[in-house]
Amino acid sequence: MDCHHYDAGRCRSCRWLPTPYADQLRAKQETCAATLAAHPSIVWDEPVASAASGFRNKAKMVVSGTAAEPRLGILGADGLGVDIRDCGLHESAVQRALPVLAEFVTRAALTPYDVAARRGELKLVLVTASPDEELMVRFVTRSQEPVTRIRKHLPWLAERLPGLVVASVNLQPEHKAVVEGTHEIVLTEESALTMRIDGLDLLLRPQSFFQTNTGIATALYREAAGWVDGLDPGAVWDLYCGVGGFALHLAEDGRRVTGIESSAEAVASAQETARRCGAAVEFEVADATAWALARPTAPDLVVVNPPRRGIGPELAGWLDGSDAGAVLYSSCNPESLARDLAVMPGLEPVRARVFDMFPHTAHAEVLVLLRRRLRP
Repeated sequence: MDCHHYDAGRCRSCRWLPTPYADQLRAKQETCAATLAAHPSIVWDEPVASAASGFRNKAKMVVSGTAAEPRLGILGADGLGVDIRDCGLHESAVQRALPVLAEFVTRAALTPYDVAARRGELKLVLVTASPDEELMVRFVTRSQEPVTRIRKHLPWLAERLPGLVVASVNLQPEHKAVVEGTHEIVLTEESALTMRIDGLDLLLRPQSFFQTNTGIATALYREAAGWVDGLDPGAVWDLYCGVGGFALHLAEDGRRVTGIESSAEAVASAQETARRCGAAVEFEVADATAWALARPTAPDLVVVNPPRRGIGPELAGWLDGSDAGAVLYSSCNPESLARDLAVMPGLEPVRARVFDMFPHTAHAEVLVLLRRRLRP
C-alpha cells in the first residue's frame, strides 16, 4: 500500500508499511511461534492473509483545527492535528464518508477540542461500515452543548450519506486519553448496525466491540467453527463474547452455548441477533472470570477472546483445574497468551494459526486450540 502520509513522515501508525506484505506475514508467524516456543506440541497452520489496503471497517478520527477548517485524523508528535481522511486502510464506504463528515463539522459549527488549551467540544468522529456499506457515525463530545446542532443538521448528513443507519453522540467530559465515555445519545431510529458475516446478521450497537477487519474476522469465526466441529462438544462457553461472533457461529442443534460479556450493550446486541436467527444461545452480562469461578463445573469447550491483557492467572488457573476438555483461545497479544498458557499445564496447545487482523503493524490475532492432557 502506498501512503503519502507515511512518506512525508506525517503518520507512522503503519510501521511495517515499507516491508513487503509476504515478509510481514512470515515475520508475524515466526514471532508468534517463537513467543510460544515453550509448547513444541503446537502444529502451526499457514497464516491467513488480509487485503493489504481498504480492510479497516472503522475509522477513529481525532478532530482538530477549527470548525471552519476541521482536520480529521491523528495528533502528530508536536500535538497538532494531522488530516488523514484519505487513509488507505479504511474500507471504501468509510473513505467516502469522511470528507462529508468534515463538511458536517463546519455546517453544524462543531468546535474541535483543543487538547493543549482544554477548550472546544468535538473530540472524535468514529465511523464504522458494515459489509453492506451501511454506516454508524458517532460524535464524541465534551458535553451536550452541540447535540442540538448535530440533531438539527442530521437530515443533511443522511441525505449525503445514504448508507447512514445509526448516528449518536457520546459524551466524554474528561481530559484524558480515553476514547469514549459511558453516556451515549442515539439520534436515529435505528440503534444498531448490521454486520452480515457468514449468513449471520451480527448487530453492533454504538458501544459494542467488533473486530476492525471484517474479512479476517469472518475467516477467524469460520476457522473456529471448523475446529470445534471436529471436537463435537455438547456444551460451550464463550467468554468475552462481545456481540456473539464466536458463540453464534458455534451454535447448532443439540449444543448448549452460553456467551458471557461485561458490556451490556454488546449482550443486548447478541441477544437480539440470537432471537432473529433462532439460535439457542444464552447471553449474560457478567465479568468472565467471576462468572466462571462461580460455576461448579465447566463445559466440554471454553472459548476465550480476551482483550490484550489476556485472561489472567486466576481464570487460566481455574480452567487448568476444571473438567473442560478443550479451550479455544483467540488472542490479540501473543505475549499475554504465552503467560496464560504457562498457567495451564493441564491443557496442551495442539494447533494454532495467525490471522493478520492488523496489516502493516507488528500486531497479530492468533487462534490456539488446547486439549486436556490425560490425567494420571
